[in-house]
Amino acid sequence: MRTSYLGVAETRDVCGMAPLSHIPYSDLRTRVRVSIICSMQIREASVEDAVEACQVVRRSIAELCHADHQDDPIVLEKWLSNNTSNNMRSWIADPDTYVIVATEGAAIIGVGAIASSGEITLNYVSPDTRFRGVSKAILNRLEARAIQLGNDTCTLTSTETARRFYLSTGYVQFGPPEPGMGKGSSYRMVKKLFIPCKAANPRVSRNSDWCLN
Repeated sequence: MRTSYLGVAETRDVCGMAPLSHIPYSDLRTRVRVSIICSMQIREASVEDAVEACQVVRRSIAELCHADHQDDPIVLEKWLSNNTSNNMRSWIADPDTYVIVATEGAAIIGVGAIASSGEITLNYVSPDTRFRGVSKAILNRLEARAIQLGNDTCTLTSTETARRFYLSTGYVQFGPPEPGMGKGSSYRMVKKLFIPCKAANPRVSRNSDWCLN
């Protein structure tokens, strides 16, 4: 079993072995981060989540995406105009879109969505839980869903704010930067996915449960 507390790359590895007892008290930052991840749940969204999920997305854009909207009220209003409770309900109800929420207790702290084509369309976290592994956990779940749907890649359009995060998780940019929702650029990105080995004669990776397509 691989354990890497600083990266918290494998939630199951960390949470499955009484993680706090294995982390020195001196490493307070890691203990707090692991505690939050292990108390977090990710589930498919329901239409009843639409209002709260929308609020998380809108707060995330307004409070975390300064590099993109640069606090310009006109730019921000235009960006937020598409992120309404009614639109969130329609995305959740759309059979070609898989919407998930990350929760801590009863509160929604993150929202993600992916189309059946493997295009990630949402990955937003509450400003209250930034840098605590929520975005990565959402991304992992969306990529797993893409594999279930038969996709061998995930694609997305990244904001200026999120670009470094996606690069750090294995996405690569393709094509030149494009005009973004705000004053920054947007970036088309793609990632090759590891797919469970079920095909005949796969090229098997070091982990025999996975193959490289």
